[in-house]
Amino acid sequence: MTKMYILWAVAIVAFGFLEGITAQLVSIWFVLGSIGALITAFAGGDIKLQLIVFVAVSVLTLIATRPIIKKRLNSKVEKTNADRCIGQEAVVIEEINNLLPTGLVKADGKVWTARSSDKSIIPKDSIVTVEKIDGVKLIVSAK
Repeated sequence: MTKMYILWAVAIVAFGFLEGITAQLVSIWFVLGSIGALITAFAGGDIKLQLIVFVAVSVLTLIATRPIIKKRLNSKVEKTNADRCIGQEAVVIEEINNLLPTGLVKADGKVWTARSSDKSIIPKDSIVTVEKIDGVKLIVSAK
């Protein structure tokens, strides 16, 4: 097994091909691990060291880059006009009580179902701030 560099070169091509035919990043980390193992093989490292380098480089690059890449690839959040309510003030037109559950607010000229972000009861005619939208409900906080 003195020519392990051939195996690592084949692994680089195979993982690279697999990466090329998939829509998401799946095996790029194994390509990088194979490159590390190939360099180790050329440097004269034994098979155990090559495997350790392959696994270590693959895992480290996965840990270091996956969250960043996943964040960029999964940007399928579709903005709606409802998002403009976030941060605005709204008027409570029905007491907000998360336990019952009741609560309506008027925000951006529309009536929304509302829930309190801190689970407190917010009386009618109070002014609240819209923190976020959860489905079709506004999550609000008392001023």
